[in-house]
Amino acid sequence: MATDKKTKLKARLPRGLVDRGPGDIAATQRMIDTIRAVYEHYGFDPVETPAIEYTDALGKFLPDQDRPNEGVFSFQDDDEQWLSLRYDLTAPLARHVAENFQNIALPYRTYRYGWVFRNEKPGPGRFRQFMQFDADTVGSASPAADAEICMMAADTMEALGISRGSYVVKVNNRKVLDGVLEAIGLGGPENAGRRLTVLRAIDKLDKFAISEIRKLLGGGRWDGGEEGKGDFTNGAGLTEDQIKAVIAVVTASSVAELKQVLDQITMDTGGVKDPHGGLGCLLYDDAVNYMLEQFEPLVRAAGYNNDRIRFDPSVVRGLEYYTGPVFEVELLLDTKDEKGRPVRFGSVGGGGRYDGLVSRFRGEPVPATGFSIGV
Repeated sequence: MATDKKTKLKARLPRGLVDRGPGDIAATQRMIDTIRAVYEHYGFDPVETPAIEYTDALGKFLPDQDRPNEGVFSFQDDDEQWLSLRYDLTAPLARHVAENFQNIALPYRTYRYGWVFRNEKPGPGRFRQFMQFDADTVGSASPAADAEICMMAADTMEALGISRGSYVVKVNNRKVLDGVLEAIGLGGPENAGRRLTVLRAIDKLDKFAISEIRKLLGGGRWDGGEEGKGDFTNGAGLTEDQIKAVIAVVTASSVAELKQVLDQITMDTGGVKDPHGGLGCLLYDDAVNYMLEQFEPLVRAAGYNNDRIRFDPSVVRGLEYYTGPVFEVELLLDTKDEKGRPVRFGSVGGGGRYDGLVSRFRGEPVPATGFSIGV
């Protein structure tokens, strides 16, 4: 029987999604098995959460101005309750821990993997559906928990066949940049959106040149590199002096240089240099000293040198729920695409401390830290 051409559907795959064949599926399974073995060696146990959560449980931590629903795919059920596809595996874990708090022994060390979904503008290497593999420690405020996560991330890279020197785990403390943004006039709830735009801009340092980051911090950037070419991304609207301060912080090459930068910002903004008062305390005590006196001695004593885990002030992570230390794994491999052009992998995983996520449900402090690898 002939097919009516007027009713025939066009077979097409939505942008930002991919079909996967036997080779991809087998490779993914091998990667999952390898990561699981490392996490279980460290004593982490599995848990599984559903792909759909109540929208308010996920929280508004992933704004994306170019798409509705603030970066997530949402819908209403027959009870008119708003539900969303999870955008990561951390927010659902926070809900799970809070809901089962009386039956969970702390610290709770757990791992999980699965598909996550983001209602964002697709692009090269940017998908609407992708897989993550997480490990988290809930209930410990100790820097040792952060150090363990970073050491486990380094061990995972090597277990996956990435040789030492071809990756690095970078560590920073978000409170440094949070303090700087407050010092330059971006504090308070009225500037929450601009602060997040700044974080998302800096989070692209592994992909864009500094000149392009300056555009994202200022008036905005055209994807094509020139006005009118490609899509336009709105910037944070910072002044030149504000951009200069932010760039100086995230490009500092050492803790000593960062201290000098923070000293200058403190003087320029009229902040208090005394580390026991005002701005000085915020910039130094909670952030820089974390690296020098707490985190770094732990990883060095365990044999993880600067070539595997090191301080990097450019690491901020784009999600708003991080409250302090943040981590990122960057691949340093030199490779080329199918056309022979150089390709920079950049970040393949990241995480940090998120002491406020479980507390949203409990109304009491519940510290937590974790890490996610993009499968």
